[in-house]
Amino acid sequence: MTEHDGGPSARKLEEGRLLKELEAIHRTRHETLLHGSDDALVTHTKRMNELEHEYVRRHPQRAQTASRTRSGARARTEGDHKDQSM
Repeated sequence: MTEHDGGPSARKLEEGRLLKELEAIHRTRHETLLHGSDDALVTHTKRMNELEHEYVRRHPQRAQTASRTRSGARARTEGDHKDQSM
């Protein structure tokens, strides 16, 4: 993406700035979803996607927590059902 009203292109951000931008956008997401205009939500979503895609592009081998994967979530859910049947 190119520069836009939402800030500089994610590709141009230094690592620390990219992380700060991601933290800020995730912190404001819920409020934008609940109370922002349609235009604000579209803009927020585009910027969040741009930042997240850039992070993943830079860190394709990032550490992943097993419980945050599809199979890990299934195992957690199956364990919850077993606990309830006892």
